[in-house]
Amino acid sequence: MLSIDPKNNTERENYKLLTGNIIPRPIAFVTSVAEDGTINGAPFSYFNIVSSNPPMISLAIQRKNGERKDTTRNILGKREFVIHIVDEENVEKINITAAPLPSNESEIELADLTPIPSEGISVPGIKEAKVRFECKLEQILELGEGDSVGTDLIIGKIVRYHIDESIYEEGRINHDSLKAVSRLAGSNYAKLGEIFSIERPE
Repeated sequence: MLSIDPKNNTERENYKLLTGNIIPRPIAFVTSVAEDGTINGAPFSYFNIVSSNPPMISLAIQRKNGERKDTTRNILGKREFVIHIVDEENVEKINITAAPLPSNESEIELADLTPIPSEGISVPGIKEAKVRFECKLEQILELGEGDSVGTDLIIGKIVRYHIDESIYEEGRINHDSLKAVSRLAGSNYAKLGEIFSIERPE
């Protein structure tokens, strides 16, 4: 096997090794609101569950040249955000929101997505998602080496679930109906594919 010291790699080389190996990754589409009221929308695949009691999720948002991204600044400002699950039906529009826009321009408008009011927070979600999690900021950690911060790790507490009735079955989610998509490396995405089960030992 190859033995590689990440300290000898560039950031881009480490990025390729991580995103090529840690697959598939779920995609969070995050809406947040800027200080001037602009609704920001952006997809992130450094995303996962942190806890179910209480329900919390994590987003790792990479900085660009040491500067926080709009989503991070907005979440720090409002301390609220909405996470949506990206699926086969909305992935094309969500991809449009990855365009680098100025902070006072809305990716939601660019992608022709439909804002929908939240119930427990002031930040809106989008109608085109089958799943929305209204979140409040629990904690943010600045990660990096030495004096250089490269990532903002955001922990959000879910305060309201919105689940499309078509995917909800007696407290469980029907993955065939949700049709979630995941991120691979480069421009590649994946559907769920073949499902198999293995029982855990007792």
